[in-house]
Amino acid sequence: MGIIGWIVLGLLAGAIAKVILPGRDPGGVIVTTLIGIVGAFLGGWLSAKLLDKPVPHDFFDGKTWLAAIGGSLVLLIAYRLLFGDSRARR
Repeated sequence: MGIIGWIVLGLLAGAIAKVILPGRDPGGVIVTTLIGIVGAFLGGWLSAKLLDKPVPHDFFDGKTWLAAIGGSLVLLIAYRLLFGDSRARR
């Protein structure tokens, strides 16, 4: 799977992560989408390097999707913890 495949997978994984973790994000839709793309790469890399379970390079493989969604969830949670909702603090 090429870079375009990972970007598309990241967009979809970010949307799924947003459905799993609903609520207002400090950056809006664009930042959440970027988090999904980066999360897909992060999930694939972490799976291959730290868990010693390389992600298959097949777009429709379940392990690929789990790694991408997991990476997106981790980044979305970290982003919310670091930046939170700035409107709630005022």
